[in-house]
Amino acid sequence: MANVVCMKWGQLYGPDYVNKLYRGVARHLTTAFRFVCFTDDPSGVEPPVECLPLPPIDLPRGYEHSAFRKISLFADRLADLRGPTLVLDLDVVIVGDMGCFFALDAPFCIIHNWIERRKTLLRPRPRIGNSSVFRFVIGEQAHVLDDFHADPRRAIQGYPTEQAYMSDTVTGLTFWPEPWVRSFKRHCVPPPPLNLLLAPRIPRDARIIAFHGRPNPDEAARGLAASWRKRTRPAPWIDRDWR
Repeated sequence: MANVVCMKWGQLYGPDYVNKLYRGVARHLTTAFRFVCFTDDPSGVEPPVECLPLPPIDLPRGYEHSAFRKISLFADRLADLRGPTLVLDLDVVIVGDMGCFFALDAPFCIIHNWIERRKTLLRPRPRIGNSSVFRFVIGEQAHVLDDFHADPRRAIQGYPTEQAYMSDTVTGLTFWPEPWVRSFKRHCVPPPPLNLLLAPRIPRDARIIAFHGRPNPDEAARGLAASWRKRTRPAPWIDRDWR
């Protein structure tokens, strides 16, 4: 059975994000799966989502709410879960068939992180993942957490993000095919000044839309009133796919 996992801690996202994520997966993953939310507050999360305590990790003081908490998923044992595990951030919207995310044959799969085009004019795109969507086999990347625990402060101070640390430490780093996971603000929103006239759209062959940074899905559905370069028109398809 495939595992689909998310994490919720702190107050940034409410239980509705977990519930909508589960329903999106249920609509688009036809094989049997187990959906687990690791959380410090299970209130409001609806069955059949399984809520389990956050996996232990030794985070330095001041970093308790850091995204480096994701590294805890690489423990040798993760509750009673076994096998291939797809990890999804709460602020993603499922828009297409998800079977491909378990079919790709590689030990570790992740988004190739998006950077501004101007930053790739004179250098290749860095081999750094975006951890909004990644897949691994439980127990087969345990060295990632072990290396972190050897000196947590060095790991946090030595890497700008948990996904940079993850990309540099995992075995068998493989990027998803580009069309599968798209960024809302980079691939759905038309470039300025067309963003003022045209509504965001779902790119062809996309399965998941990632909402890294602003706007969040609920903001994007209504449209974001920001500076003219970052303004987005309403995207009603979000209410269809994120419910």
